[in-house]
Amino acid sequence: MRFAFTDEQAMIAETANDLFVGEATSERTRAAMADAGCDRALWDSLSATGFVGVHMPGDVGGSELGMVELAIIAEAAGRQVAAVPLIATQAALSALQADGRADLIERVLGGQVATLALAGGLAPHGTIADLFLIEQDGGLVVADRDAVEVGAGVTMDQTRPLAQVKLTGAPIATLSAKALDVAKHTGWIAVAADALGGAQACLDRTVEYVKERQQFGQAIGGFQAIKHRLADMMVEIEQARSAVYWAACAVDEGAEDAELALHSAKAFAADAYATCAGAMIQLHGGIGFTWEHDAHLFFKRAQADRTLFGSSAQHREAIAQIIGLGAIAA
Repeated sequence: MRFAFTDEQAMIAETANDLFVGEATSERTRAAMADAGCDRALWDSLSATGFVGVHMPGDVGGSELGMVELAIIAEAAGRQVAAVPLIATQAALSALQADGRADLIERVLGGQVATLALAGGLAPHGTIADLFLIEQDGGLVVADRDAVEVGAGVTMDQTRPLAQVKLTGAPIATLSAKALDVAKHTGWIAVAADALGGAQACLDRTVEYVKERQQFGQAIGGFQAIKHRLADMMVEIEQARSAVYWAACAVDEGAEDAELALHSAKAFAADAYATCAGAMIQLHGGIGFTWEHDAHLFFKRAQADRTLFGSSAQHREAIAQIIGLGAIAA
């Protein structure tokens, strides 16, 4: 089977890439890291282009597209380590759509930031969120900011800071178990696509560096050991790409193996990103170990993607249960 974007999806990819390359610069990302981890101007641009509501219905202001288009946008954001609350907001929107809460969806598409706190209470960009979806009793409760206690934590990835969230007041809505499942599914796709974009950026930037860096009278990219390392990164990325878009297509088409595809994409893409980010630092030599180099932005985002909405080990355990290895092991 050959997978290729439609003309419309290719146009979305080009538009998203241009937007993030132009606005999610290293300087703006580092400025956002010093200010709650969110580039508000970039978030407004995403809202203005319709990217925030890409998979929402048209009658509430969405673009009526699907998970493939969401993955395209998240991949472009990950490629620039954009400091925006894209992933948690998309997961929250999916949960609200699953239970038909158009009134709350319109608030988010109108500019508010929503976040999702699964079991444990950690919410990405929780310190700036307006609307909180908190896992409780097998479903989700929705609360405004004045009904929650938010504690800022120390987070490795300062482009996506986590906050401890605790419900202290009356929620404004209660969502079903189905809504919780849908939120997780969207979150897994978005994180996996973010990881895919980040991994590709690690490879692209490293290739450019090894073509310029001279040692022993020649570019270090000519050394066999460097070539092998770059080839290994490319293989990891291409496998991750297949997993991410398989999962997105499976959800859009309601395929029976969608759950298997989702767990596979999250585990595989996040691990591929961590591998590529580590290789990027090493192949950049001494400069890669300095905080001033963007390699550290990618490395920290990669570590965050591995744990957000479930670790790779947890997703692999879920895969084992789905395909029956758990029963065999027992």
